[in-house]
Amino acid sequence: MRKQALILVCIVVFGVVGSCHGGSLKKGYYDNTCPDAEAIIKNATEKRVANDPTLPARFLRMHFHDCFVRGCDGSVLLNSTTNNTAEKDAIPNLTLAGFDVIDDIKAEVEKECPNVVSCADVLALAARDAVSFKFQKALWNVLTGRRDGTVSQASEALANLPSPFSNFSTLVQKFANKGLNVQDLVVLSGGHTIGVGHCNTFSNRLYNFTGNGDQDPSLNATYATFLKTQCKSLSDNTTFVAMDPSSGLTFDNNYYVTLKQNKGLFQSDAALITNEISRIIVDELLVSEVFFREFALSMVKMGATGVLTGNEGEIRKKCSVVN
Repeated sequence: MRKQALILVCIVVFGVVGSCHGGSLKKGYYDNTCPDAEAIIKNATEKRVANDPTLPARFLRMHFHDCFVRGCDGSVLLNSTTNNTAEKDAIPNLTLAGFDVIDDIKAEVEKECPNVVSCADVLALAARDAVSFKFQKALWNVLTGRRDGTVSQASEALANLPSPFSNFSTLVQKFANKGLNVQDLVVLSGGHTIGVGHCNTFSNRLYNFTGNGDQDPSLNATYATFLKTQCKSLSDNTTFVAMDPSSGLTFDNNYYVTLKQNKGLFQSDAALITNEISRIIVDELLVSEVFFREFALSMVKMGATGVLTGNEGEIRKKCSVVN
């Protein structure tokens, strides 16, 4: 039985992730203080996703990048100040997008319930609701009760976020640092089934893999030829391609099919088939219902990473600035 089952026990028996993760997140945290909060966030998110099908990938990535730096505390949403370069201006986060939409959704919640719902919870719920929109049902539970952090530093994003250039052992360590295991690593990487990758995050695999002007031999040759038609040089940092070449806007388990075809876009994707244990997990996730079940479990686990609860942190009025 995998670790996530312990979390389910917490949820089912107590409605709380407490003893498992040291926080006190629970289902329906705002039921008494802002009963319509989750409905407001869901409606606002769905209205925007209906007009912009790129938002599910953007919100999912933003939530992931938030949780990996200082825990899921909304620190990725804070703007830089004169004296501080914030996470969102760190190199790995320069391609994050949708901050303005999160600000708008938060503003709608504030109208109904001022100073009650955290930006960290708004982001966690919006990510779930955006990805779930096409399915017309929630794909995973979002436990709430997170508080907002007051610190956001670009240097910490650089230190904590997994890199698209990472090998398997580095990825395992980055996830372990957040209390996440190999199962979580392989399952959450499946989020790459939606969204795009910019050329400069993988073009070394096309043009200069070992520093000798060569191509990564582990990359599917036909796919590499196609990628070269999109990314013409190592210096291209504006062009982007779908991370999942056949269903870049569809949230499904096709990512694992592409991995088996050696079409993982990033070195960090290809790394998942360099280890025997992770290869077994990849094979299991080729079954759609297994992927959706496991993704739901790992998202609950990631969403409880390093959360601030109780009287810790604050409830930001605006997500981009501390109170």
